Amino acid sequence: MDHRLSPELEELRRTVEEFAHDVVAPKIGDFYERHEFPYEIVREMARMGLFGLPFPEEYGGMGGDYLALGIALEELARVDSSVAITLEAGVSLGAMPVHLFGTEEQKRTWLPKLCSGEILGAFGLTEPDGGSDAGATRTTARLDEASGEWVINGTKCFITNSGTDITGLVTVTAVTGRKPDGSPRISAIIVPSGTPGFTVAPPYSKVGWNASDTRELSFEGVRVPAGNLLGEEGRGYAQFLRILDEGRIAIAALATGLAQGCVDESVKYAKERHAFGRPIGANQAIQFKIADMEMKAHTARLAWRDAASRLVAGEPFKKEAALAKLYSSTVAVDNARDATQIHGGYGFMNEYPVARMWRDSKILEIGEGTSEVQRMLIARELGLVS
Repeated sequence: MDHRLSPELEELRRTVEEFAHDVVAPKIGDFYERHEFPYEIVREMARMGLFGLPFPEEYGGMGGDYLALGIALEELARVDSSVAITLEAGVSLGAMPVHLFGTEEQKRTWLPKLCSGEILGAFGLTEPDGGSDAGATRTTARLDEASGEWVINGTKCFITNSGTDITGLVTVTAVTGRKPDGSPRISAIIVPSGTPGFTVAPPYSKVGWNASDTRELSFEGVRVPAGNLLGEEGRGYAQFLRILDEGRIAIAALATGLAQGCVDESVKYAKERHAFGRPIGANQAIQFKIADMEMKAHTARLAWRDAASRLVAGEPFKKEAALAKLYSSTVAVDNARDATQIHGGYGFMNEYPVARMWRDSKILEIGEGTSEVQRMLIARELGLVS
């Protein structure tokens, strides 16, 4: 398969690359150290149309696809992962569920605002006692026939984009009944920000992604119209599996960008830093380490683009998405560790981007499906698990 970019996609790549280096790079360090959401940068991303990249023009989108989104994510993450995950979560987890499963009315109501970046969306899946076992959802939603409203109670955790000043909605998975075998019927319901009983906790104190928004959410007697059900009642579990399959491609692209950013910074530093009278890049040990880092980043890029190409073509892509997510996240951690080592003591200083990349890399092996879950999925696709 030819994964070279079309002229249109190459233009997109260059545009986002310039934005990342000219706008994001000079400012993001200060936001990161203050643990502050970069509204100014996000507004610029919105004006560029990045939040609408994979959505139809009729809903305010750019008419692109997941390959275009991945390219933008990779270029952003080469400089900073906080802005990249804000875009990834806003598109893959915030807007995509509405696009894939929403009614025409729901699409007309929410997608134009989400595509324009006027508002951000979030996906309330993970719970304090759930983690990878999303089937253990404890949040409940009961349909009050008298009022025609869903009544939601429960707690969600680690939810990205859920508490910003521009967050407009959270799609919440909740148990809405029981199947004949006693297993839960999980549905997805749109909860607009500001709905009474919907409480957003203060931001988490995180190891990385410090300029992104991540919070715990609680729902106490939250009432929303019955029409806020997203997709079919009882199909929320299957819907979120579809969302995560696609989202893993986006995370793989983001991880690839971080891995490539580590190469970029290491090459730059190896040329500038002198020891024993010559650049450290003249030492074969450094050369080989950076060459291995480039090899890993290049291979990760091929993996996520292959998965994205299959998705865009309407072909099965579950295994390829899991492979790409597993490999690219591993490579991101490896390259971040090696880049920090190449920088020596300076790699431990927050003023250097590799320190931020080192802190940001680990979550990529956890979020949107841990590495262990990816191995389970791959084994299942190989027929090793019934």
